[in-house]
Order: sequence, then C-alpha cells, then structure tokens
Amino acid sequence: MVLFLLIASAVLAALALLHAFLMGLQTWEHRRFARSRLAQLDRCRPTGRAMIFVPCKGVDVGLEENLGRFFHQDYDDYEITFVVESPWDPACDLIARLMAEHSHRVSHLVVAGRAEDGGQKVHNLRLAIQRKLSERIEFLVFADSDARPGLCWLRAILGRLGSGKRKETAAATGYRWLLPARPTLANHLLYSVNCGVAMLLGARKKYPVWGGSWAIRRSTFEAIGLLDAWRGTLSDDLVATNVLRRYGLGVKYEPACMIASPVDGTLREHFRFLRRQYLISRFYVPSLWVGGLIGSLIASAGWLSALAVLGGAAAAGSWLVFPSAGVLLALYGLDAARASIRQDLVRIYVPDCRDQLRCAGRFDVWANSLAGLVNTSAMVASCVGCRIRWRDITYRLRSGGVANIVAHTPAGVPGADHAQPILPEPIEWPELSGDDPAEDTELRAA
Repeated sequence: MVLFLLIASAVLAALALLHAFLMGLQTWEHRRFARSRLAQLDRCRPTGRAMIFVPCKGVDVGLEENLGRFFHQDYDDYEITFVVESPWDPACDLIARLMAEHSHRVSHLVVAGRAEDGGQKVHNLRLAIQRKLSERIEFLVFADSDARPGLCWLRAILGRLGSGKRKETAAATGYRWLLPARPTLANHLLYSVNCGVAMLLGARKKYPVWGGSWAIRRSTFEAIGLLDAWRGTLSDDLVATNVLRRYGLGVKYEPACMIASPVDGTLREHFRFLRRQYLISRFYVPSLWVGGLIGSLIASAGWLSALAVLGGAAAAGSWLVFPSAGVLLALYGLDAARASIRQDLVRIYVPDCRDQLRCAGRFDVWANSLAGLVNTSAMVASCVGCRIRWRDITYRLRSGGVANIVAHTPAGVPGADHAQPILPEPIEWPELSGDDPAEDTELRAA
C-alpha cells in the first residue's frame, strides 16, 4: 500500500511539474503576442459606425469612472446605449448625468423591464438590440459596467475584426485585468486567479467570448441568429461562443482590449463569484470546463501529494524528505517564474495602475500557488448544483443552458438567504433612432 501511494505521488508530481512548465510556456507566448499586437496599434484605423451596449445594474466599484471612459474613445463614429432593468436602478441618475455632461456623444438610456425568463443581462441586451437601430450601425460592441476601457479600446477591438480584404474574423474579444480596491487577502487571491486565466489567451483564432469586452459585425450577428439564440439563456458571451463555433467562425483575442476592472469584496463573495463563473461554464461550454478542472486538479494534487510525502517522510526520518522537498521547490519556482512574467504585462496592459498593483503583483509572484488551490476549490464546488445568485437574482440552470428565474434577492442585502417573490413590471422605454441627436436628447429628458 505504501509503495502504491509513493508511486501515485510520483506520478502526480511529474504531471504537476509538466503542467506548470507548459503553463509557463503559454504565459511566455501570451506576453510575446501581447507585445507584438500592441506595437501595431498605431496602424489600426478601422471605419464604420459602432454601437456600444453597456448593461448596468446597481453601483459597481468606480462606476462613474468606468462609464465615463466610454464617452472618450479615440474613435469618432459611435454611439452608446446604456441598459437598465428599472428606472429606479441606482445607476440611472449617474448615467443620466454623464449623458448630459457629454451631450456631444449620441447616447441612449433604455429601460428594459424585469426579465420573465433567462438572465436579466441577456434580457436587457435583447430588448436594447431589438429597438430600431440606425441602418448606419455596422458593428455591435458589448461591455460590462465594471469594465474601465482605455482610450484606444474601441478602435482596437473594431480593428481586430478586420476591414477591406481582411474580414476573416467574425468576433473579437478582450478580457479583464482586475484592480484590487484595497490590499486585502481576498482581493489579492482573486487578482492572482484572474491573472492566471488571462494568460490562456493568445494568438489562436477560436477563443471564448468574454462579455465584458467584445465586438461583432452587425451583419454576422444577424446572419447567425444570435438574438434568438440568447432567448431564455443566462450567459450572453458563452452562448455567443457556441453559436459562432457552430458556424465555424473564429473569435480573436485583442490585447489592446484587456480592460481594467476594479474589484473589492470578501473571501466568501469572491469564492461565490468564481464558483458561479465555473458553474455557468459547466452548462454552456462543458468541454472547456472539464479541461480547466483537470488542469487545476493536476496542479493542486501535485502540490498536496508532495506536501503529504514531505510531512510523512520528515516524521519518519526517511530519505524521501529530499525528493519531495525538491518537487515542492520546483513547483514553487515554476509558479513564481510564471507569475513574474505575467506581472511584467502590467506596464503595457494597465500602465496607469502600476503603483496600485504593486502589492497585488508581489502577492501573485510569491503566493500564487495558494491562489491556485483556491481556484481548484471553486472549480470542484462548481461540479454540483444548478442554482446561482447573480446581481440580486437567483437562477436555476437546466440542461441545454435554459435559465429560470427562481427569485429576486432584496436589494442591499448581500448574501440574503430569503428571496422575494417576483412581481410583474411593465416594460416601457423610448424608441431612439440615433439618427437625430436633438430628438434623442428630448426623449432622454422626457
């Protein structure tokens, strides 16, 4: 029995070392690709009118600065549509004020009403897109309210779609680089986990869409029937990923669209966030979820088995102390080296936040192995259950990705266990054309 356990530990250690090495190579390749793409950014000059959709609910960390960035893109030909569930949403007053302060930019505020089935965010997007868009709109661009785009974000993501003879890319996606609002253990753990996930992106042509920063041609959106595919679902981005793959269409990652995203929360809140993300992936992209789970289990099992052997060998005074300690040092060294490479990307992804991220970056380098164990725990937790709570709404996911609303959690009661019954709410919102800014301003004021 002891021999079997030692052999199993040796196999796990070998697999964990191989996994850490391959992840290090991927991180190195990600940095090479990001530098290459960002060096070409000045040559990116797309044309065509775009509509940015930003669904909002509640007040995110740094919401005013986040939304304000959408009005200051270095691309002139675009409009913005903010979408909320209710006119009583806390974000409405802020949105209205920003729209008034930036009257030079055509912008709209759509009240979508409460969703009866599917996710509230998906419902908001469907209602906003269904209104009569101007025929001039060529691109549909999507962003989250917790995203803080850079000046060149819109130009870069539209440029990634290609123009003229380069129209092979159906959709383009970015990702998030978290900005811990406070130097807490919870924020740093989530920061480290997110950095590791971000490194999986690179130069390939078929990546999952990330809903906080992505774009698609309007013609492609309509041709693949994405609006109908969203009906009754919870995840706008993973459904889009599946539909695009079904049509054999590629999704490219654009490093210039790595978006800063402020974050602040407790260990419990962040763990719930991670589990929710993985549970949604389990229902919508099970192959990716299984691959991530296997990789995480290998990495964590290698660590834990080496620690167990080290502890047992030390207690027994066995020579196995030395090889097990060597495995642990090798794993730690590979993890630290990989984290050092990705933290080098801070100066090109979020250069204005280097000082703010200094403490989080050190944590990622020296303690990212701990973050890996937390990430594995969240992935294992996502193996069971079908309910999640997201933005004060509890959903039940069913086979095929169908989402049912179970209940609404009382606003302002984080983690409340007793949900309120769903009450009907009429859907009323203005039909804004986008062709006449003066008319739109009058409708917004009304």
